Amino acid sequence: MPTPRRSALIFGLLLVVWLLVVGWQIEEHFRVQEAAKADLRNRSEEIAKTLSAVIRGMIFRGGVLQQRLEPVLEELVNGRTNQLVKSSELLSVVLLNAASEPVVSAGNPIDISHIELSPDGVWGPRTVTFVNPVEGARVPPEEGTNLPTPVVIPYPESTNALRGGGRDFPRRGPPPDDGRPFPPPDAAGTNAPAGSDTNGSMRAETDQPPPGPPPDGEPRPRGNRDSGRRPPWLRGMTEKDYQAFIKSHELHGLVLAMSTEKIRAISQEDLWLRYVIVFFAGISALGLGLALSSLAKTTELQIRLIRASELNSHLREMNLAAAGLAHETRNPLNIIRGMAQMLSKAPDSTPEIHDKSLAIVNQTDKVTAQLNEFINYSRPREVRRIRLSLSLAINEVVRTLGFDIEEKKLTIESTGDPVFIEADEQLLRQVLFNLIMNAVQAVGVNGRIQIVTRKAGAAEAVLEIRDDGTGVPAENREEIFKPYFTTNQKGTGLGLAVVQQIILAHGWEIVCLPNEPKGAVFRISHLKLKA
Repeated sequence: MPTPRRSALIFGLLLVVWLLVVGWQIEEHFRVQEAAKADLRNRSEEIAKTLSAVIRGMIFRGGVLQQRLEPVLEELVNGRTNQLVKSSELLSVVLLNAASEPVVSAGNPIDISHIELSPDGVWGPRTVTFVNPVEGARVPPEEGTNLPTPVVIPYPESTNALRGGGRDFPRRGPPPDDGRPFPPPDAAGTNAPAGSDTNGSMRAETDQPPPGPPPDGEPRPRGNRDSGRRPPWLRGMTEKDYQAFIKSHELHGLVLAMSTEKIRAISQEDLWLRYVIVFFAGISALGLGLALSSLAKTTELQIRLIRASELNSHLREMNLAAAGLAHETRNPLNIIRGMAQMLSKAPDSTPEIHDKSLAIVNQTDKVTAQLNEFINYSRPREVRRIRLSLSLAINEVVRTLGFDIEEKKLTIESTGDPVFIEADEQLLRQVLFNLIMNAVQAVGVNGRIQIVTRKAGAAEAVLEIRDDGTGVPAENREEIFKPYFTTNQKGTGLGLAVVQQIILAHGWEIVCLPNEPKGAVFRISHLKLKA
C-alpha cells in the first residue's frame, strides 16, 4: 500500500500545479480586461480625431458657429456620424476651454470639476471619462503648432445683432455695369471695394479705426488688423472684451464619457470561462491524484497477489503432502485397531487387557475420523453437476442417520416444495450429512429438527435446516465455518469448514441464523433449479 507520506507528496504537487493554473487564469483575466480597456481607449482617440477634423472643417475666420457645432455633437452622441461609435457607447461630449470650463456639450450631463488630464481616463463603475486635446490646441497648450486654435462663436439671436459698432453687415454688392470682374473680397470678407458700403458706395477700410474720439478715454487703436477677422456681430466689442471672449471660447480640451457596458460583458464572459477552466483543472488534478493513488495501490496489491500466489502454491504443495501423509497414516492405525480387537477377543485375556484393548480401538477410531475429515478438507473440489431431487437426497441422508435419530427419540420433519437442482450428488450428500449430524448432536432427547425447501424465484431454491438445540452465539456464527473451530467437545472442527468449501465450489451461500424461540438455522441459498 502507498505510504501516507507518498500520497501527501503527490497531492501536494498536484495542488501546486492547480494553484499555478489558477494564477495563470487570473493573470489572463486581467490581461483580457486591460485589452478591452485599451480598445475602448483607442476608440475614444479615434472619436476625438474625427471630431477634431469636423471642427477644423467648420472653422471660418478662426471661429466655429455654436449653432452648427451642437447638432454635430448630438449626432455623434447618437451614433449617426461615425461608424466607430455605437449608439450606446458614447454617452456625453464636452468641449473645454483653456481654463477647463465647458464651452459646448451634448449628451448626458457630466460633472467635470473632478476630471484631470489622464492618458488612461477616469474609470467609474459604469462609465469612463477620457480627456483628449483638440487638434490645433493642446492641454496644456504647446508652442510650435501651425494649426489654428478653434473658437466657438455663438450665432446672434436676431438680425439686428449683425450690426456691430454702428456698421452694417457687409454684403455682396452688384457686379459692375461695365463688364469688369467682380472685385475680390476685402479683409472683412465682402466683395465690395475698399471704402464702399454694402450698396457699393465707398467706406473706410475695416482695419482702420472709426472716426471720432475713442470711448471712455481709451487711446485709439492703430490699425487693429484682427478686427477685420471678427464676425460682424462681435465687432462692437472693445479689444479687451474681445480677447476675454476669445480666451473663454477657445477650444483646448475634449471630454468623452463612454459606457463600459461592453467591457463588463467581456469581463463577465471571460470570468465564467476562467471559472470553467479552473474547475476542470481542479477536477483533473483530483482525478489524476486519485488515479496515481489507485495505481500505487493496484501495484502494491499486484505485488502482494504475486507473493500470495507463491505462498498459496507452497501451501498447496504442503497440503497435498499432508493429505498423503494422513492417508498413509490410516493404514498403521487400521493395523493397530485390528491387533487391539484381537487382544480383546483372546481366550486368555484378562478383563484389564480387554478394557485397554477397547480403549485403543476407540482412540484409533477417533484419530481415523479426524484423518478422514482432514483428507476431505484438503481434497480439491471438482464439481460434477447433474440433475438431482433435493427431497430424495434429504430422505436418503435421514435414513443413514436413523440409528442416531432413534437413539435420541428425535422428530424430523421434511417439508416444502419438491424441487430439482443442479449439484454434485456425492458432495451434496456430504453437506446434508454434516449439517443434519450437527443438528442431531445439538438437540437433546425428544428434540425436533425441521428441513424446509422452498423456491426463491423462478431459477433458485433455498434449503433450511432448523433445530431447537442450544443454538450458536452471535459472535460465533461466522467463526464456526473456519477450520478447527468447534463448540462441541467431540467435534473435530472440520465438518462445517468442509460444508462451506463444497457450497462455495457450487456457487451457493450458507449462513447461520438464530431459530425462534431457540436453536439455530443453517440456510443454503442460490441453489440453481433444474427443470
